[in-house]
Amino acid sequence: MSKQYVGHLPDHDPLYHYLRYDILPQIGLAHHPARFRVFRMGGSNEVYLYEEKYSNVQIIGKFFARSTESGFHLPEKDQRMQQEFHNLHLMRGYGLIGYPHDVVRPLGYNGWLNSLLVEEYRGGQSLSSVITQAIVANQPERLYGKLTALAYFLATFHNRTANGYAVNFHEDCAYLDRLVRKLFKKQLVNWDEVNEFSWLRDCWLEQPYMWEDQQVLVHGDATPSNFLFGEGLSVIGIDLERMKRADRVFDLGRIAGELQHFFLQITGNKYAAEPFIGHFLWEYACHFPDRQSAFASISRRLPFQMGLTLLRIARNSWISNDYRRQLIEEAKLTLRAF
Repeated sequence: MSKQYVGHLPDHDPLYHYLRYDILPQIGLAHHPARFRVFRMGGSNEVYLYEEKYSNVQIIGKFFARSTESGFHLPEKDQRMQQEFHNLHLMRGYGLIGYPHDVVRPLGYNGWLNSLLVEEYRGGQSLSSVITQAIVANQPERLYGKLTALAYFLATFHNRTANGYAVNFHEDCAYLDRLVRKLFKKQLVNWDEVNEFSWLRDCWLEQPYMWEDQQVLVHGDATPSNFLFGEGLSVIGIDLERMKRADRVFDLGRIAGELQHFFLQITGNKYAAEPFIGHFLWEYACHFPDRQSAFASISRRLPFQMGLTLLRIARNSWISNDYRRQLIEEAKLTLRAF
């Protein structure tokens, strides 16, 4: 993730006191002089890296309320802040600590500091970067290797949290409806297309296999920027704000859809992503007693979640109208594979 130096944190800033006296003691720096360099990081929230000058310790501050909202108490932002803090702790409690599966360590939160969540900083190469290098720099083997690592991470994440209750596919269908409504509201799809997506939703609802698996905890926002890679099979999971109980293919379909999107956008050839999607699913399936059966079951359910992912990307304002239309048409094709 890129970072931009923005200055030092003033000693009189309430954030300085929180970091020095509440956060640094948790990492062995209770009586240590502190001076923080500040870097702005990329991300959907206001995310900053704080580097303590004397110890070189680095921590991440994620603000759920923006600076323009300072001075206002926003319960919904506090709720998201606390939810991610507890989600990170929960998954670390399932043993996702260290090598090879690591969930970033939360250090604290403070609702009065713009709904701030503080985490340990963990370096690593993002999946976004690995995919781009595979396409632009012709490094497919590295992408295959990192997809193997990610499949292992997600299989562990999912399998350790299975609860034995059947999935509720109605929730996924409701998410499709919300995406389509947003696209229609922005005049990005017409009424005939709304009806088509509704018909496709109902066709999927009739498929018994969409109800066959049990609930697991899913990452909930399994985009390529939310997984970092170290050496070997090392995977670091970040951004668990949207973690929830769902079908495991909620995460797998997001990764598969993102792979298709990257290849489609950069090369214009969606089929170039298929070997990598197949490899990812096959590696995930190897963590089940019957690999063939697991692969077949996942593959049947996957197109629905891939279609959702393409529609989700199509909402973004940063893509061109032509490419948005291409994504919507690809979503239709994918959703027809019931």
